[in-house]
Amino acid sequence: MAYNREGYAPWSLTRKAGVQSATVNGDIEVPQYVQPVLDTGFVDEKGDWKGTKSSDESFIISDKAEGIANGGDVLFPNTANADFIDMTGFSSIFYAIKPSNGGNCAVTAVMGPASNSFANLTPVVATATLRGNVFDTTSKDLQDIFSDSAESMTADGWNIYFIQGRLTGQKNLQFKVTNNSGGNSDIDFAFMRLV
Repeated sequence: MAYNREGYAPWSLTRKAGVQSATVNGDIEVPQYVQPVLDTGFVDEKGDWKGTKSSDESFIISDKAEGIANGGDVLFPNTANADFIDMTGFSSIFYAIKPSNGGNCAVTAVMGPASNSFANLTPVVATATLRGNVFDTTSKDLQDIFSDSAESMTADGWNIYFIQGRLTGQKNLQFKVTNNSGGNSDIDFAFMRLV
């Protein structure tokens, strides 16, 4: 139940004068209620509005890559509307692969297309494997941020994987999927970002 409560102020003029009754009101109001607050963003130092990100509610599906030969590579996402993934404000990502031919696939996080800038730097080295050392505080050497050389996939079903923290903030991201199934394969790809 919400209500306002009055409390006696020990520093009031009434108290100072030593009088219990005076014309100056020495009571203070103390609000006793809960008020919800909704945080939708902030204004940055330049005066630009920056909205708060929220996780994708469902997977974003790329165009199907058809007839990828054994040993062949394909880059995802590959749609006309989106040829890269922007992880700005996101910490983790699910990716899903649905091959028509079961067997192994290699998956590597790479720099997206040279036509997209990385925080105003352009051109970037497209399809370069993303490298860094933020995950190993003892090593001074760079290492691949995400590279899975052989993941066994089940045919004609979504194989779903989770990458936590490794791709946080990556502004121009693609996944290079290599078909190592032993034969040609059609490959579907989808992703879902999490805050």
